[in-house]
Amino acid sequence: MNQKNPCKIIAVTNQKGGVGKTTTAINLATALAAVDKRTLLIDLDPQGNASTGLGIYAADRKITSYEVIIDQDVSVKDAVVNTIVPNLKIVPSVVDLSGAELEMVDIKGREYLLKNKIDKAKKEYDYILIDCPPSLGLLTLNALVASDSVMIPLQCEFFALEGLSHLLKTIELVKKNLNPNLDINGIVLTMYDRRNRLTEQVENDVREFMGDVVYQTVIPRSVRMSEAPSHGKPALIYDFRSPGSQAYILLAKEILKKEKKLLNQQQNIELKRAV
Repeated sequence: MNQKNPCKIIAVTNQKGGVGKTTTAINLATALAAVDKRTLLIDLDPQGNASTGLGIYAADRKITSYEVIIDQDVSVKDAVVNTIVPNLKIVPSVVDLSGAELEMVDIKGREYLLKNKIDKAKKEYDYILIDCPPSLGLLTLNALVASDSVMIPLQCEFFALEGLSHLLKTIELVKKNLNPNLDINGIVLTMYDRRNRLTEQVENDVREFMGDVVYQTVIPRSVRMSEAPSHGKPALIYDFRSPGSQAYILLAKEILKKEKKLLNQQQNIELKRAV
C-alpha cells in the first residue's frame, strides 16, 4: 500500500438497536476481504455479536477490545484473531466491555484511547471497520474519534429520520470538537421490503433529506441472512447466492467506486497545486 491509498477506518454505527448494524459490519468486512482488501473488524459492542457472527466464541476471546481500550500495555495486534474469511481479522468483544465506560471516565484523554491504539496498527490494513454499540456513549465516541468516516445502517421504519437527525448532530459535534476529518461515508437502507409501502416512503424521505450520501444499494430482508450468525458465518459464506449476500457485494463495490472517485479528485487537486 502506498501513501496515497492509506488505511480507511469506518465506524458502523446507529444508536438504535436492531437496524442491521452488526450484520452490515460483518458482511461488508467479508465483501472487502473477498476483493483482497486486508480488513480488520473491531467488535466494540459488549454484546459481542460480530465476534459470534464470525465464529469467534467466548472461549477463544483471550484478549479483547476491552483490554485494548483499558490496558495501555495491550495493542490491537495483541487482540487480533483470524477468522474463517481470508484477509479478514477481528478484535473480539466480551460483556466486560459494558463496564468500560465507567472505567474510562477518570482516564485523561479518554476520547482518544481507541484512536491511539488504532494509529499504531493501521499500516497493516486497507480497511478497519468498527462495530459500535447501539448507544452514543464513550465507546461510540472513541470509535468516531478514531475513524475517517461513519457508515449508518438505517432501517426503513417510521421513526428512521428522527433517530438519524440525533446521530447526525452527534457526528457534527465530534467533527467540530474532536475529529475535524470525520465524514459520513454513507447511509445504507437495511431490512428493505419492496412489498411494504412504508419502506418506499421512508426511502424517498431519506434520499430527499440526505441526497447522494445515501447509497444506491439497499439491503433486503432475508431469512438466510438472519440464520447465518447462529452458524458462526457471514451471510456471504453461509449462502452466497441469497439476495442479502448479493446486496452486500454490491454495497462493497459501490463504496470502492466512490472512494476511487474521491482519490482521483484529491490527486487532481494536488496536481493543480503543484503546477
